[in-house]
Amino acid sequence: MSVKTASNVLNHHPHVKASTRERVEAAMAELHYRPNLSARSLKHGRAGFLALAVPAMDSPYFAELAARITEEAAALGFIVLLDVTGGDADAERVVLEGMRSHVIDGVIFSPLALSADEIGRRADNLPMVLLGERPVPTGFDHIAVDSVAAARAATEHLVAQGRRRIAAVGRETTRGTASARLRGYRQALKAAGLDYDTDLIIGVPHFERADGHAAMRQLLDLPERPDAVFCFNDLMAIGALRACVEAGVQVPEEVAIVGFDDIAETRYSNPTVTTISPDLTGLARAALELLSRRIDGDDGPAEEVEVAWTLEARETTLGVPAARSRRPRRTDTESRADGTTPLAR
Repeated sequence: MSVKTASNVLNHHPHVKASTRERVEAAMAELHYRPNLSARSLKHGRAGFLALAVPAMDSPYFAELAARITEEAAALGFIVLLDVTGGDADAERVVLEGMRSHVIDGVIFSPLALSADEIGRRADNLPMVLLGERPVPTGFDHIAVDSVAAARAATEHLVAQGRRRIAAVGRETTRGTASARLRGYRQALKAAGLDYDTDLIIGVPHFERADGHAAMRQLLDLPERPDAVFCFNDLMAIGALRACVEAGVQVPEEVAIVGFDDIAETRYSNPTVTTISPDLTGLARAALELLSRRIDGDDGPAEEVEVAWTLEARETTLGVPAARSRRPRRTDTESRADGTTPLAR
């Protein structure tokens, strides 16, 4: 049969006889045929693959972001290939300059280790969209949450709850996400007439649960404890909450806690965690639409896109709802519904 007929089967065209499709698929199976993606890319100008490069996949935030990007890419006809850099500078340089050797149409890249200057020296012209709150050079498409404004809102929420000694967990030495969130925190303190106390600013090596746990223990050991803590991500907020439980500190009665990212864990913890919720679907959609335009030849000026966010006020700042807090607890001496009593442990 003709090359065109075989091509129609390979490309899943609907107007092909069932018998013809079966013959082509049988021949493919017998020959162990696989499409030549390089040749297809040369002919059609698209490979149909995108790369997504992120620092980690064991982070709930990046796992959820990858899922949203994969969904939005599929709607545009792309398959996403994942590259986990581990935040390693050499691995990120490969993403920056070495992706041309792969059969991909473009890259969505969330850098962690590389500076804006190094990113700005990129010579490869493969379409790329950058994600994250770290500074990026001019001339690069960039999608991010306004971490300064969001952090300010988180801190203002604590002030509105009557908190006056508010700690911040997540300081880092380099300019990036944490420095932006620290800036928003400081703006809120200043607007409320509260002092910036360096004893209440805790640096961490990583943004993990264990780091939040250790930071909260450090804060609880202060002669004058904070009455609220703003953690720069949710994982640290979960760790901080655990430290309070272990120390017998009531949340939010004694210490209120706010996180950032709105990972699923915050909605099911006890108490649930107040957090900043970025619009990940909006972020993924904006990144894919922009990258798709660049792949199709749009060479307009680089775009800076801000993603929407909301403050999700929950129990670590508002307290447990009265109906739930008043719910009676059955003791071992109380009768069950069937009139029996549980055995003593």
